[in-house]
Amino acid sequence: MEHPYLFFVKLFELIGLGHFAHEYPHVVYSWAVMVLLIIVGALGAKHISMIPGKVQNVFEMIISSLEEFTVSMAGEEGRRFFPFVATIFLYIFFANLAGLVPGCFSPTADLNTTLSCAIPVFFFTHYVGIKMHGVHYIKHFLGPVWWMIPIILPIEIIGHLARVLSLSFRLFGNIMGKELVLGILFMLAGAFFAPLPIMALGVFVSFVQAFIFYLLAVMYFTLAMDEAH
Repeated sequence: MEHPYLFFVKLFELIGLGHFAHEYPHVVYSWAVMVLLIIVGALGAKHISMIPGKVQNVFEMIISSLEEFTVSMAGEEGRRFFPFVATIFLYIFFANLAGLVPGCFSPTADLNTTLSCAIPVFFFTHYVGIKMHGVHYIKHFLGPVWWMIPIILPIEIIGHLARVLSLSFRLFGNIMGKELVLGILFMLAGAFFAPLPIMALGVFVSFVQAFIFYLLAVMYFTLAMDEAH
């Protein structure tokens, strides 16, 4: 669905990059989300002290909650990949929320963005497995007995490749659906009269989809660290 007005697209038009912005709005708004996260992170780290203030308390609560949840699922080894999954969670969450702001667009409502999040998870999963088990990581793909290898190996390969499709299409479909519903409501009721419960639902969906992506990524990493059976 074509958005009637996108603020950053108009901004790019002013600097002569309008064609690029109209062709790739998901890239433009991905950059906007990344800049926002950098600014928020810099502000959060600016006044770190032993006696935390309100802002530092909020940041510490968010990060520590995510870290504790990761460790509860993956064990102490989960601390190694926590920065990776936490970054993905925060990026996806803020990218999902972007579509709730008038004049903005959720970059995760484009399949290219969700694929660019899912593919690093795919490769990092196998990096974690190889880091933990070395060449023995191949046992995860071979099954319990040697004569089942011709059956198990193709199934495992297809299953791992399907994870990319599962992660990317689930996130894309849900956020695109949110964008369509809100877009229709804005056209019918106006930007200032759209039902607030639907906006609240949009925030909830944004969080849930980011958390599901994060949760599945942690599960994949945990499975890669486990011993093959």
